[in-house]
Parts: sequence; structure tokens; C-alpha cells
Amino acid sequence: MEQNGTSGEEASADVELAAEIMKKHFRPSLIKIKAWESYKLADMEIKISESTDCYGAVLWPSAMVLCHFLDTHRDEYNLMDKNIIELGAGTGLVTIVTSLLGAKVTSTDLPDVLGNMRHNILHNTRGRCRYEPHVTELIWGQQLEERFPRASCQYDYIMAADVVYSHPYLDELMETFVHLCSDNTIILWAMRFRLDPENSFVDRFEKLFHLQELYNLPSLSIKLYSAQKRQGAPA
Repeated sequence: MEQNGTSGEEASADVELAAEIMKKHFRPSLIKIKAWESYKLADMEIKISESTDCYGAVLWPSAMVLCHFLDTHRDEYNLMDKNIIELGAGTGLVTIVTSLLGAKVTSTDLPDVLGNMRHNILHNTRGRCRYEPHVTELIWGQQLEERFPRASCQYDYIMAADVVYSHPYLDELMETFVHLCSDNTIILWAMRFRLDPENSFVDRFEKLFHLQELYNLPSLSIKLYSAQKRQGAPA
């Protein structure tokens, strides 16, 4: 019997995969001022502190989905020595995992998020990584060529987790994707569907990028995509 086009086997597989992705341990820190959550990814224990007074410094499930995919698809997506930029890095988990997997990572977000993100990245990557991650401010759509010139900023991958939701900067986000993408750049983008603006953004995105669905997790309302710029798409 099928419900909403999803078979019982597919639904069971979705629930099992979602449960595997969402496994985590919570322990209070010794000083008991901040709490942290522990993740086992990239063969390492990663400890993440959230900042609950800042929306962007909370770890959302889409980041865990993307990290799980990268950790379990290392042969297909070999990140060793690859140039990566992460948009809306938040707590820094995706940056940490990609760095542990051997990539050269530029981690970006808004200024008020960088302090907690830098703390998490430094704590989890110092002495563990082939390349030290670079943390920097990026406000979507602003000073893109000045701060990330196409001639020198060539990325193999763009990582993005939960950057699309009902906020007023979707046009600027699209502009940022287009600017940072070369013809060979691969975008790995995990997205939680909430409201109609998310669906509309995907429709617009597909006009400029070839889009492939890698994961569909209805129990989490999350999809994971791979994308590349369409030939002839505006630069």
C-alpha cells in the first residue's frame, strides 16, 4: 500500500536513515556555562557549542544530513585537497567535517555568528587537519567580486545547509551562488522544506543549475541536492 507516492519500504528506509543521521550524545560542559553536543563524524569526536541567542548559531538537522552524506560517500566525493567554501556555516559543523576529510575550507557567515563558529572550528580542527580552515564574514550579495574575486577564488565545492528559508535575502543568496560557481564547481545543498518560498527558490535555482536529488528524507522534511551551473547560465 502506498501513501502520498511513498511505499512502505521507502518510508521505513527514510526513518532508519533519519535515525542514523540524528544520533548524537548530549553532555554538559565541565564549566556548566555552555552545553555542547558530541558527534562522531570523519572518524573523530566533534564537540559543538550552540549560541541560543543567535538564530544562525544553532545546529539545524540539515547540517547533520550533509555531514552524514559526506562521511559515508568519501570515495564518490573525495574532498582531499579540494577547495571548498561553505555558505551560512552556522555552528561550523560542515566546515569541521570537510576539513577533517582533507579539504581546504573557507567558512562564511554573518558577523554576529563568527565568534561561536570560530570557537567550534578551532576547538575541533587544531592539529587534526591537513589545512587550517579560514573563517570570514560573507553577507550574501555584497562585495562579492571585491572579497571573492573570480580570478583567484576557484572552488571545487560549495557547501550549504539550511540556507534557504523564509527570509528576505533569497535574491542575494542566488546572486552569491552564481558568483562563486565556476563551470566545474559542485554545490552540495541540504534543505529543509517549510513554506512556499523554499519551493519557489528551487524552481528558480533549476533555471540556472542542473539539480540532482541525492537524499529525500520526508520524516525530516529535508532533501539533499547536488548542483552544477548550466552551460550559458549568467556569470
